[in-house]
Amino acid sequence: MRSLSRRRLTALTLLAILVVAVVAGLVASRGTSAHGRDARGAADAAAGRTLSLTVTTSTAGRAIQPGFLGLSLEYPAVEAYAGGDPHAINPVFEQLIRNLTPGQAPELRIGGDTTDWTWWPVPGVPKPNGIRYSLTNNWVHVTAALTHALGARLILGINLELDSATDASAEAKTLVAGIGAGSIAGLELGNEPELYGSFSYYRLPNGQHVNGRPAGYDFSDYLHDFSRIGGSVPKLPLVGPATGGPHWIPELPSFLRAQSRVGVATLHKYPLQSCFIRPSEPQYPTLAHFLSPAASQGLANSIAGYVGVAHARHLPLRIDEMNSVSCGTAPGLSNAFGSALWALDAVFQMARVGVDGVNIHTYPGAPYELFTFTHTDGKWSGFAAPEYYGLLMFAQAAPAGAHLLHTSGALGNVRAWATRAPDGTIHVVLINDYTAQSRTIAVRIPGATGTATLERLRAPGVSARTGVTLGGQGFGTSTTTGLLSGPSNATTVTPANGDYSVTLPRSSAAMLTIGPAG
Repeated sequence: MRSLSRRRLTALTLLAILVVAVVAGLVASRGTSAHGRDARGAADAAAGRTLSLTVTTSTAGRAIQPGFLGLSLEYPAVEAYAGGDPHAINPVFEQLIRNLTPGQAPELRIGGDTTDWTWWPVPGVPKPNGIRYSLTNNWVHVTAALTHALGARLILGINLELDSATDASAEAKTLVAGIGAGSIAGLELGNEPELYGSFSYYRLPNGQHVNGRPAGYDFSDYLHDFSRIGGSVPKLPLVGPATGGPHWIPELPSFLRAQSRVGVATLHKYPLQSCFIRPSEPQYPTLAHFLSPAASQGLANSIAGYVGVAHARHLPLRIDEMNSVSCGTAPGLSNAFGSALWALDAVFQMARVGVDGVNIHTYPGAPYELFTFTHTDGKWSGFAAPEYYGLLMFAQAAPAGAHLLHTSGALGNVRAWATRAPDGTIHVVLINDYTAQSRTIAVRIPGATGTATLERLRAPGVSARTGVTLGGQGFGTSTTTGLLSGPSNATTVTPANGDYSVTLPRSSAAMLTIGPAG
């Protein structure tokens, strides 16, 4: 995502977000989510009656892939989060990553805006215009140490906007040599190239703005650049097209046909934006818009058709840059508890349509930053933002190899998801995005008769920035371990007449877990 002066300030992006809302109503759901936003469910909810959810034993779609839930970092974020000493990587940061991919190799994408603002200094070559961040040997060593400690797989952004095969080759060769080819899933050439011809790349001394490409730069021009620059980098899989543009995403089939070296197809998605949009529009960042179906279900539906395009070529499709609000800040929204409820539902929605993974974007100072760190007297501590808790509940509910289960029921605005883990454990996640009323849900799982465990995702309020807990535990305002702490308040639920009764406080979520013998 570009900064305020560059990315997401364009009519193309406004149209992209409008497409999300439109497609939400046009693309059929695959039936794995019991949103149940029908009249009967709404009437029951309004009357305060118990709502019903039935979880079937039939699975929906592909299994959750290892490393499904990844992170996307800007280049400078690596040392800001991991520290500058490759022999003493920030252990809190490491653990927060591990929490999201327990027992798996984390998928980390390093790129974003800084893909095209970064270079590896070439001896004898002055720093080009447009370059704002220069890589160093220490950056490479820190990244390698973090990657190897986690056993992570990396997607590395390589500068395409600079339009220099020499510089791209130097950057890519240095990164591959320093980190190790075995840890690199692919090299992503450029970031959101649909905007190269319409946004300023740098300014001349006289103040004149210069775009990265001429006006009218189109997809065919990009394909030519991708082939030319791609031919100069090490023979690893290439990644792309790294676009969120409404006129470019439909070009994915032609991109994949033309680029035989592509090993991972990537797209970008944000549901809301803060700039150049009227408050009355559904993409304007308000709580109601944020928790609406368009921001999660619609977001996933808008790329559902492209999953099959990638899979037909035996390629994974990752949404390798995704978060809540682009183009500016949204205080009390992107950094508040509502973002946890959105993230929990939105990532499930992406799994529903079959994507192979998502990378949640974060960097220091981002309005939706997932965590912040301090390093004092040789000790690290961190703060986990509310959104992180929503991602953590997803990680617990959807381990690698789990399948989504079909659900049915009229639930009003309650979102419901169910999974079956490889060991047979069933997780049922319920999300109450009503801000004024609690809900009671009767959950029926055919064949399940044993006691279940219930954990809640809660906060003092939907706009709270602190005080978030998962199962009664949290990271507090500062964690030195990256692990949940405090006494658990998980409870047990015994079925009555075949139903597990779950009460959902307003603006909260809950996870019901039934073991294999249940």
